[in-house]
Amino acid sequence: MALKEIDDTGLTEGPTTNSALAEIERAVSEIGARVAAARADRGWSLAQLAARADLSTASVHKVERSAMTPSIAVLMKIAAALGRPVAHFIDETDVQRDLSVVPGSDHESIPTTKHGLTLRNISGRYGPFQLAGAEARFTPDATSGREPMRHPGEEFVYVLDGALRFTVADQLTELGPGDAIHYRTYHPHSWRNVGGGPARALWFFGRS
Repeated sequence: MALKEIDDTGLTEGPTTNSALAEIERAVSEIGARVAAARADRGWSLAQLAARADLSTASVHKVERSAMTPSIAVLMKIAAALGRPVAHFIDETDVQRDLSVVPGSDHESIPTTKHGLTLRNISGRYGPFQLAGAEARFTPDATSGREPMRHPGEEFVYVLDGALRFTVADQLTELGPGDAIHYRTYHPHSWRNVGGGPARALWFFGRS
């Protein structure tokens, strides 16, 4: 797609304008991939997203393949259906927003209601990003609770010390030091410390 900018003197061809237009073209070209990724995170089919956004399946398919540049009205419908702001689908290049440095002395505690679990933030601000990380510490009797959890997103856990048991969609997995598990959180999931002593892990959360 060719984009042009016209001012009072006609077509603007300067290098600054060309650079800006190239950036706009790149951002627009990535909308489809961002929509597809957000839909995949939800675990929805094309038809499910289309129904929630009150659009045709063919239209959503064209947007995802970048065969059609969505109007702002269409993009607003898709964003609302996916529970994302419209800005999520348009690339942001503000380095201050896209960069977070977290000194070791600034690992703040993260509130949690899970029994025997304490979390320390190792990733800083969550707002601009789709990924957050924490150092998780478990008491010997730590557990996520009696009922499995379900929510949009994904989680990745790398065990540093101790032994943890995860149940994801009725599949049971026990992890020791050096083991890791990665799963979509729309599946019912739960965890428990089964090592008889404290445990520690790095826990990363990806939202959708």
